[in-house]
Order: sequence, then structure tokens, then C-alpha cells
Amino acid sequence: MEATLTSTSTLKVGDKAPDFTLRDQNGNEVTLSTYVGKKNVVLVFYPLSFTSVCDVQMPGYNKEQQTFDGLNAQVFAISVDSSPVHKIWAEHLGGIDYPVLADFWPHGEVAKRYGVLLDSGVAARSTFVIDTKGVVRSIEIHEMGKVPDRQKVIEFLKSMS
Repeated sequence: MEATLTSTSTLKVGDKAPDFTLRDQNGNEVTLSTYVGKKNVVLVFYPLSFTSVCDVQMPGYNKEQQTFDGLNAQVFAISVDSSPVHKIWAEHLGGIDYPVLADFWPHGEVAKRYGVLLDSGVAARSTFVIDTKGVVRSIEIHEMGKVPDRQKVIEFLKSMS
């Protein structure tokens, strides 16, 4: 049985991306709108740290960091876990070089605004590509039990150049 989304968000491709400020795994504040005019952004929502699929998914983005840099793209991972949990998890994975953001309080507020908060209280595994103008260019909701294909995101970013 698949969990259902709690949000009735109508966020769609072509909409302005909802802005947010969240703390990363090192306690630093990250604000989405500071990237407008500078970089494309890849938002990767995931359910929880220390889960089998996420333990494979997130290091994969780290391995592709140079590719994302070459495509003028910043990756952000987002879950409802707290910053301290993200810090310990990133260390457990051998280090994550991109920001892992805590949508901890108010619980899941950013996931809700993006329309991916599940009724179980975690974010759906999903990927949003936002261009340098702050506009959502791609939305993908993935199967919870499968690692999303990073190459698909990379190819999409290449098509935007």
C-alpha cells in the first residue's frame, strides 16, 4: 500500500519554487532564493536518514558532484530529520559534500509546500530541478523502495544549457 500525500499543493512545472531557509548538517542556514541568478538547484527530498535506499541514493549525488558543478547546479538533500541526525548520517556515509537540509520544524513544512509530505510524516522520495530564475523545471516523484536514476537528472540539466 502506497502512502498518500498530505498536501493538496498544486505546485507544477513552470511555477516559482517556494522559498525556504533550512539548516544543513553543519548547522548553517541555507536559503533557496540566494541561488536565484547564480545556479540551478536540484532538490532531493528523501524519507529518512539511515534507511537502506537513502544510504545508496545520497552518496551517489556526492560521487557526481563534479558533474553537477560543471552543469552549474547545486544539490540539496532534504528530509524531516534534524541537523544533528544529518551530521551523524553524513559521517556514517563517509562524508556528504553538499548540504543535507533539516525540514524538522515546523515538521515537514518545506515538503508540504512542495506537495511531497506523506500522511506518515515523511517526505516522498522526489526530485525537483529549479532553474537560475527560481522556476521549477522538473518534478519527479519516485518509488519509495527504489534508488532514483541520477543520470536522468544530469541529462535534464544538460538539456537546460
